Amino acid sequence: MKPGLTGRTHRASRGFTLIELLVVIIILAILAAVVIPRVIGRTDDAKIAKAASDIAAFNTAMELYKLDTGAYPNGDQGMTALDSNIESSPKWNGPYLKTGLPKDPWGQPYIYTYPGEHSVDYDVSSVGPDGKAGTEDDITSWGTK
Repeated sequence: MKPGLTGRTHRASRGFTLIELLVVIIILAILAAVVIPRVIGRTDDAKIAKAASDIAAFNTAMELYKLDTGAYPNGDQGMTALDSNIESSPKWNGPYLKTGLPKDPWGQPYIYTYPGEHSVDYDVSSVGPDGKAGTEDDITSWGTK
């Protein structure tokens, strides 16, 4: 065997050099710096979209409830009437929501008002990211209908 050939094979199998590792780490850091802010910024957008989707599902469930029972749930029944037959109505054909009554993406219950203050029939809203009702970031049925 030739001594020069053995030396090259041994050198090639040693692994990566420090410079190669640094280049890979720098490339990964640049990618993380570009991608992470975009993903983090989308979290709030996703929560707002989820709340709007929940409210749209409530609107559909309310219409089905009204078709079955003849009226929307009153203020005392609230949205619980979509999940369980509170009044023991023989016309109730629920539950009207597949997953039960969800909380909004910020962990607060959705607010149901009957009769509605902003719409003719009822209002459903989420307090939004700030957790305070009546502020600009609220997600509402009258804004999403």
